[in-house]
Order: sequence, then structure tokens, then C-alpha cells
Amino acid sequence: MTPALLNLAIAVPAIGALIVAFVPGGRGDSARMVALMASAITGVITVSMLLDFDTSNAGFQFVTNRTWISDFGISWHVGIDGISLFLVVLTGLLFPLTIVAITPEHDPKPYYAWLLVLQAGSIGVFAALDLFVFFVFFEIVLVPMYMLIGGWGHGRRVYAAVKFFLYTMVGSALMLVGILALVSLQAKATGDPITFDLVTIAENFQVSENAARWIFLSFAAAFAVKVPLFPVHTWLPDAHTEAPTAGSVILAGVMLKLGTYGFVRFGLYLFPEASHYFAPLFLTLGVIGILYGAAVATMQKDLKRLVAYSSIAHLGFIILGIFAFTVQSLEGAIFQMVNHGISTGALFMLVGMIYERRHTRMISELGGLQKSAPIMAGVFTVVMLSSIGLPGLNGFVGEFLILLGAFGTARWWAVVAAAGVILAALYLLWAYQRVFHGEAEGDNATMADLRFSEGLALLPLLALIVFLGIYPKPMLERMEPAVMNLVAHIEEEVPDFNPPDDFTPPDDFERVVPTVAGETAEGEGE
Repeated sequence: MTPALLNLAIAVPAIGALIVAFVPGGRGDSARMVALMASAITGVITVSMLLDFDTSNAGFQFVTNRTWISDFGISWHVGIDGISLFLVVLTGLLFPLTIVAITPEHDPKPYYAWLLVLQAGSIGVFAALDLFVFFVFFEIVLVPMYMLIGGWGHGRRVYAAVKFFLYTMVGSALMLVGILALVSLQAKATGDPITFDLVTIAENFQVSENAARWIFLSFAAAFAVKVPLFPVHTWLPDAHTEAPTAGSVILAGVMLKLGTYGFVRFGLYLFPEASHYFAPLFLTLGVIGILYGAAVATMQKDLKRLVAYSSIAHLGFIILGIFAFTVQSLEGAIFQMVNHGISTGALFMLVGMIYERRHTRMISELGGLQKSAPIMAGVFTVVMLSSIGLPGLNGFVGEFLILLGAFGTARWWAVVAAAGVILAALYLLWAYQRVFHGEAEGDNATMADLRFSEGLALLPLLALIVFLGIYPKPMLERMEPAVMNLVAHIEEEVPDFNPPDDFTPPDDFERVVPTVAGETAEGEGE
């Protein structure tokens, strides 16, 4: 196991962005080739980490911990466990597929450079184990997405970009205040020097209960906007609708997971008591998001906007799984984060391909596309059924685990959320019927089918949809030790926490204090 792999996964796309920026003139082909190579190399590195991952280790692996700003206790501390592993791999794979499938309409150099910066920043968020480093990466990703929406989007793209930036910036500002308050109060309570190290703070938490609850809310505000949770979701449909296809794919596939991942890694781990105290609030908002997102998606006339609202519903399921606090629900939530990135990313790719050919996303102007583009219709069917949660495909596994786990600790929320599964079938099947069935008239009758490069980009996503639906074990066995460790941490820190099965892990299970400052994944000082 080489800790440098994770550093390379962050550095390679960042270096690639610099190289793209210095490609001579406006040579789009050269910029695209460099971007594809950098993102593909990053993908290979993330897959290498997946293959080298120790499935029995509940702690952090591929750890690097180097002092950065010693006076303030800030370190370059990065590492991944079973919770963050697959989000890093998803980020590594989705970017090169997006570059293969989609080409920008203009200015390719800055377009590809911003995409690579976004990839580096996203992996950095999932890997950061220092609160300052996490905040830096959490903010870095705002800039390239703002530029992609504003520079390569459609229609009211500037309005959508500014709205996205302002919403997320306000949430991040609150989180920064919370981070500074947390490290100051922790240092004061323990008498130790200030540290931003996540593991050190979480495993020796000394902040008062009342203060911890307020600080948790400051973190939760940033994560809720990023998810986005109802009622701070209004930036998402505009951003998705006006963003270029690549922006929508990455926004849905990767960036929305920064919020849900934040709740798991920083909300539940740093503030277990506060998370448990505010769980009814977030369960309620999650279920409202499921029903509201599904209901509004059903009424949409724009196909891309329909898929955008479906994301709000799917992310509501993830929030339900997180705040149910059971091993099954948390595993389902993490599984569904990856599922949503695969399925909704593929849906946005397909919608972008239709728009490129027909120059419209209005459902009323489409119809009969199955006759002119049968392969595209078949691919759309599989991806749509995955998003609905059809048994045998990946979406079913995540939703089943979430509902199964939530029935123990959040029964009535789970019962109401189950209605969202029915509504998802309603709006997606109805949209498919109107777009692909019926008589093909005008340009719909002659629309081109999938090109080879487009099919090449969609093929891995289709393979994952089927594979994870039939055989989820490789993914679940890698995340389970870390999830069990997190639930044990919550049980240890929250006096009245009582999972439905009393949380009886295997006899050989011992709660692991994750890798602390100054250790690698092998436990050797650096």
C-alpha cells in the first residue's frame, strides 16, 4: 500500500490543468488529449487504490500526514477509508468518461482546465482529514463549477452560476466560523495546542454539548446547501438546466456528494450527540425532499429539469439513510451516493446527447425517438430503470438497504419515504413514454443514434449499473468495517443511542481509533 497514490490522485489533474493552460494557441484537440490523459491516469490511480484496499481495516488507509502550518496546527493530512473510497473512485472514473463523451462548443482550453481543477478539488474533499485542508478543497470546487456554468452554459447561465455560487458561499462561510470556533474551544478545553486534525478532535472531543450543537448546525448549513436539502435546494434546478452537459454530469455525479459525505464524515463523526439530537429535523427535511422532488419532477416540461428534480428526491433518500444511524442505512446511503453518481450522471449524458441533436429539451417537442435511435432508447431504458430502483440494478440495492435500516430507528419516516419509490416510477416512465414512444415527426424521425465515442463512455456506467445490482458484495465488504466503526463511535459518545439490533458486531470486531496524526496506514511514523 503506497500512501503516495492518494497524493498523486489529487496532484495529477491539478498538474494536467496547468499543462492544458499552457497548450499553444487555441488547439482544442491538444487540450482535450492532455485533459483526457490526466483524468484517465487519475482514474487508474483510484482503481489501483481500490484493488490495494485492505477490506478488513476499519481505519484510514493511504495516509499522508505532513506538518503544513505548524503555528496553527494545520497539516497536509489525507487518507481514505471504506466510506470515502468509492467516492474517490467514482470521481476518478466519471471525469474521463465525461471528456470522452462530450466536447465543448467553444474555448476548449479553459473548459478542460477547469474540469481538471474540479476533479482535483473533489478528490481532495473526499480525502481531507484536516479541517483546514477540507475547507480549502470545499471552496476550491466552487470556482471551476461557477466558470463552467457561466462560460459554457445555456440561456440564463450567468444567473444560474451566480445563484449557485452565492448559495454555496454563504453556507461555506458559516462552516468556516464553525471550524474556527471548534478548534478554539477544543484547544481551550483540553489545554493542548490548536489543531485542525479531524481524528484528534473527534477522538478527544471536549467541547460542551450546547456549543457542539451550534457548531454542528454551522457545518450542517454548508452541507445542506451542497446536497441540496429542502428548502435550500432552489439553486440546483437552475444550475442543472443552464449548465453544459459536462457540468450537469459532474454536478450530479460528484459535487452533490460533497454535502452528503460531509454529513457522514464531519457531522456524525465529529458531532455524534448533536447529530443524534437534530436527527428528527434532518429526517423530516429528507423525506420532504423525496416527496417534493418527485412531485415537482412529474410536472416538468423540460427533460433536463425533470432529471434535476429527481436528484433532490434521490438525495433525500441518502439523508434518510445517514440520520437513521444503523449499519444497514449508512451502508445504503453510501452505496446510493455512488449509485446516484452513476445513474443520474448517465441520464444527464443522454439528455445532453439528445439536446445536441435536436437543440431542444422540451418533452412536448420530442417523441418517437425510439424509432430513429433504438440503441439510445435501450440505454436510456436501463439507466432509467436503475434510477427507479428496479431489482437487479444498482439503485434497488441502495434504496433497499436505506429503507431496511431506517425501519428500525426512523420507521414512520421510512414508511412515508417508500412512497417516493412509486413516484419515481411515475415521472420517469411517463417522461420516457413521451420522449421515445409515439410517432416520430420532423427532425425526430431522422435523429442520429449513439456515436461510437458516446457508447464507449456510457458502456462502463451500464456495466456498473448491472454489476452492482447483481453483486454488491465487493463494495459492501469494503465499506462495512468503517461504517461499523462509525456506528460504534456514535454509540460510545451518545448515552441514549440505541440501534434496533443493539449493535452487536462480530465477536472479533474491535472499535478502531482511526489513524492519528503522524502515522501512515501501516502505523509507521512519518
